[in-house]
Amino acid sequence: MSSDTKIDLDAYFKRIGYDGSREPTLQTLKAIHYAQAVSIPFENLDVLAKRPILLDLAALQKKLVTEKRGGYCFEVNGLFAAVLRELGFDITTLIGRVRWMAPEEIDTARSHMLMLVELPQGTYLADAGFGGLTMTGPIRFETGIEQETPHEPRRLLTHDHGFELQAKIAGGWVPVYRFTLEPHRRTDYEVASWYTATHPSSIFVQFLIAGRPQAGKWLSLFNREFKIRGLDGKAETRVLDSADEIAEVLDSYFGIALSEEDKALAIAPYLDRWRAMSGS
Repeated sequence: MSSDTKIDLDAYFKRIGYDGSREPTLQTLKAIHYAQAVSIPFENLDVLAKRPILLDLAALQKKLVTEKRGGYCFEVNGLFAAVLRELGFDITTLIGRVRWMAPEEIDTARSHMLMLVELPQGTYLADAGFGGLTMTGPIRFETGIEQETPHEPRRLLTHDHGFELQAKIAGGWVPVYRFTLEPHRRTDYEVASWYTATHPSSIFVQFLIAGRPQAGKWLSLFNREFKIRGLDGKAETRVLDSADEIAEVLDSYFGIALSEEDKALAIAPYLDRWRAMSGS
């Protein structure tokens, strides 16, 4: 992160609709965590458009705050971490291996950014950028207990030499990601982000992914399939037919306004492949 770039807190708080305390307290952390999670969506449109993903603070502010776009974990959590540090929070950024919807026999790379926040009440896990399962509030860094969030419950378990975050969906626990406590720097995230945004096997290179929690529900878009899922796990699904229809959903539900260039680069070239995948 460039040392001569400073986070514009006023612009950031306007972006997420927050006008509360700026003191580095647990109450402030919870409020900002929720406000960012529901306001700044998870999305990979720039990856599909083959645009570079820049993680310096100036680029993050321009894209996520000024241009009112979303991003994937290295972007949205990178911005979140910069805000927390500016407010005086003591944070450590970590990296995890995604296990959501990954069979146990399949190994996964370190490709997800998360953070720990030290407070007088103890250590908390914070993460405002995990697609259709983004946490809407921090949880205590304590293993083996079910913890409430504004959305579904979460829990931490020990796993090998590290930890596994799980979410409770429709009454059952599912793994989200695994991580260790080794601190990471922006250079580590730049390497992981470059792989995530360019490697042919990366899901972000192949598929359109967008996610946004809202009060009492989840919004998700995977290629042409748009879902509104309740906290009970029940979902309404709509299959989108065209680039214009996808763009309309991104605008109306995720707050992402696409240009004609965006549609031409990030959606149109992939539609035939996505139709073939869904059999239509």
